[in-house]
Amino acid sequence: MYETFEKWLNDTLSQSIPAEVKAFCFNIYDDGDNTWSVELVGCSSFDENDADWACDEVFDNRDEPFAWEEEADYDHIFAGVKVMILQYLQDGAEADVLKDSQGVAMGFVDGDLELLLK
Repeated sequence: MYETFEKWLNDTLSQSIPAEVKAFCFNIYDDGDNTWSVELVGCSSFDENDADWACDEVFDNRDEPFAWEEEADYDHIFAGVKVMILQYLQDGAEADVLKDSQGVAMGFVDGDLELLLK
């Protein structure tokens, strides 16, 4: 599944990212019926002590999320997405776009964020 995630993220990050993007957040969604999706948003602010920065969206790929089916609980999905993001940060073709930002976080859209890079 990582190869598909990597292609999706390469396609997203090779787009023109607005200059006002300071940080990125991967939002995970439970779409129901064992279907999950991830979107990437770029935000105009970053504050590691206040997760509301992730609401200051100026870029997103909401119309083209990474989606898959898997019978699993939230913890398993979270852990799997985290592994893919961390692997991408290590060797993804467009990883520098993320690394050059002030921060990268992830979390379920209605839950807490975990900061992966600052």
